[in-house]
Amino acid sequence: MTQRLRYAARSDVGLVRRGNEDSGYASPRLLIVADGMGGHAAGELASATAVATLAHLELAPPQAGDVLTALADAIDNTGASIRAVIEADADLAGMGTTVTSLYWMGERIALVHVGDSRAYLMRGGELTQLTHDHTYVQTLIDAGRITEEEAAIHPRRSLIMRALDGLNPVEPDLSVREARLGDRYLLCSDGLSGVMSADEMAGLMRDGDPTGSVTRLVEFALERGAPDNVTVVIADVIDSDGSGEDNVIPVVVGAAGEPRVRVRLPNVAFPDDAQPDPDRADGGGHGHHRPAVALPVVDAAEEGVQPRPRRWRLVAALAVILASIVIVVLVSQNWLHSRWYVAVNGNPGTGTVAIYHGIQGSMLGINLSSVSVDSGLTVGSLPFFDQELVSKGIPASDEADAGRIVSELNDRASACAGPLAPSGCPGAAP
Repeated sequence: MTQRLRYAARSDVGLVRRGNEDSGYASPRLLIVADGMGGHAAGELASATAVATLAHLELAPPQAGDVLTALADAIDNTGASIRAVIEADADLAGMGTTVTSLYWMGERIALVHVGDSRAYLMRGGELTQLTHDHTYVQTLIDAGRITEEEAAIHPRRSLIMRALDGLNPVEPDLSVREARLGDRYLLCSDGLSGVMSADEMAGLMRDGDPTGSVTRLVEFALERGAPDNVTVVIADVIDSDGSGEDNVIPVVVGAAGEPRVRVRLPNVAFPDDAQPDPDRADGGGHGHHRPAVALPVVDAAEEGVQPRPRRWRLVAALAVILASIVIVVLVSQNWLHSRWYVAVNGNPGTGTVAIYHGIQGSMLGINLSSVSVDSGLTVGSLPFFDQELVSKGIPASDEADAGRIVSELNDRASACAGPLAPSGCPGAAP
């Protein structure tokens, strides 16, 4: 009996982020999820570069005994590729990405992992996490200082301790595991695992094919508010029964599948894609265009129609709508006025740490926040995990809490500037 993978992938920008910094990839041999960081201008480039570089394993599949070495080399090559992108545009300094990838070996799977994207195995209806988060809160959990429940609401839960940034060498987690018929593998970014428990994920992926399970998971994350990009890849171990593969061309989702991202990476070779971006720049491909619809015209002189009463009903309806809009605007303004966060002002590599009043994002082209105080602290002077945290935005309970966060960041930047810079600082010895 020969086993193979049947897979599906989907990525969604979520309900808060302006752009998708996640990238995903699925093929008969390789599954990848990468979560970019460094702001919209750079995170998407980092994750797309990671997917494109790791996908080169498809061109020269390693021998069974060399798979882990090949995966470790692919991580090193990804770092080198990101470094080359930064060298071509210094404004992109500070970008980085997580990488979680599964390589299919027939009766076994090899796993490589850096960051806080995750891999899970569902076997016999039970879901098990295969990866270990490289995050600050995970170190607290490992030390017994906080529980997993406390980690879920910890203000530093997004702080990553290990990621591919093109500047610092990274040691990935590597492992090989047995693959059994009926196994189901899930790879996801923290946009999914951050809003759902393992039990909730298991309940949505126990039944149906990979495509249905991927859809249910992403839709559930959106129902939960999806504050981050959501990327999900699912693959089932099935009997090939000599019928060939369901998929031949890989599926590329998220930033790595967007033509506008690929154009910005002219020196990166991207894999083929079985489902091209419907919004591709040239307007071609598999895009769908909504046909024009002719609306009926009502003649005021039509028999039995009284124009004046109809106009008054229209005026009354408009008045109700306007009143509702005013109420919503007033309530929203009061709510926004109570919101604060700390984030980068300007480009991720050269920008400064600032305190913002409001919430991240925009509506109808209108920004929902404004800079209250620019600290003048350069983001690039912070430890790399703090740079990532600031690039995504650090929520604060009030203005005083935001000031406290900036003060802590100043202290860590001062430590990096000292003669004995701790590990993780720009320019520090690995």
